[in-house]
Amino acid sequence: MSAKRYHLFEVYGIELEYMLVSNTLKPAAIVDKLLTKKAGKLTSDIENGAIAWSNELVAHVVELKTNGPTADLNSLPELFHQNVVEINQLLKEFDTYLLPTAAHPLLNPLTDTELWKHSYSEVYELYNRIFNCKGHGWSNVQSTHINLPFYDDKEFEKLHAAIRILLPLIPGLCASSPILEGKYTGFKDARLEYYKTNQKEIPELTGMVIPERVFSKDAYYRTIFEPIKRAIKPHDTHNILDHHFLNSRGAIARFDRNAIEIRLVDIQECPKADIAICALIIEVLKILVDEKLSSLEQQKNCLEPDLFHILNTTIKDAETTVISNLDYLQLFKVSNSIAVQELWQYLFELTKKDIHESHHEALSYMLKEGTLATRILKAMNNNFSETHMASVYKHLADCLNKNKMFKP
Repeated sequence: MSAKRYHLFEVYGIELEYMLVSNTLKPAAIVDKLLTKKAGKLTSDIENGAIAWSNELVAHVVELKTNGPTADLNSLPELFHQNVVEINQLLKEFDTYLLPTAAHPLLNPLTDTELWKHSYSEVYELYNRIFNCKGHGWSNVQSTHINLPFYDDKEFEKLHAAIRILLPLIPGLCASSPILEGKYTGFKDARLEYYKTNQKEIPELTGMVIPERVFSKDAYYRTIFEPIKRAIKPHDTHNILDHHFLNSRGAIARFDRNAIEIRLVDIQECPKADIAICALIIEVLKILVDEKLSSLEQQKNCLEPDLFHILNTTIKDAETTVISNLDYLQLFKVSNSIAVQELWQYLFELTKKDIHESHHEALSYMLKEGTLATRILKAMNNNFSETHMASVYKHLADCLNKNKMFKP
């Protein structure tokens, strides 16, 4: 999002993170080589028409993002896919390619983690000193970020209220990280299981993942940013860390660009799936903001512990989680206990007419066959040998290169 202010749902910013892996599936810490090859010199950001590329904290992850705000979600699957294909072409000489999903199944964070060593590296080094970034929560977390604008406090209030109550359902739509270090973790969204605690040294940064009940810029600064600034001060003696950058809740307010960034979406097998998920989340947020299912006051009254409890269960079981908190379900006009998969199917039916038909097939498939985590586990079929795992994840990389859904 640029500094210009936009109204609710006028434009979007989408970010997709991918890991670079060698032909043997080992993480390849050569994002600097990729960016150098494309730009002709070492850089950390490349504008490639409608899509921009940039480095991340670790040297084996590249981020693709809309190059500024866009009003057109529906062209993004193809635009992102063109960039994926171009990157895979550039990586061929290094025997490397892009791997989708939110977690590499075999990465060893102690031996495979290499921090980005170029521009901005002093920030990353400080993070590493405070938190020790050699862990899955830092070096093995590829996500999709959705940036949504707000114009003023009134719009921020509506958007923040709606996002807070939708966050617990997100892993039930897009969990894609069930396997770490060669084993099923017991969590369909292991990325988020680590996300909850990877900054435990300074708990003010992540809070309860679900943001606090704050609905104005002043209240946000008082309740969230000021405690963050106080907590980081003893560690950040040179004042190089920005409070926007430090805030690690599942959705963060970016008052520097008047947007809220949703961070709980695991990246999928291909842009077609990623953008379909973004389209559904956005349309559900629209009907919540318009108070078509529940009033703004009802949404604002939701407490973090209640929302966090639901999030915790969807991190573990994703779409098979059964929600029995009737007060919460009433926010969606649902009156009985329901599985998260059914709840998303119901929300898709409510919003389908407003979602471009190019996304319908992917959404119907995911909502019927389950999250990518569920489909990965089905493909594994209880055979977690390294050879079998490599073949499944190479199939996923092929889905990314061809922009096709993963069908085990």
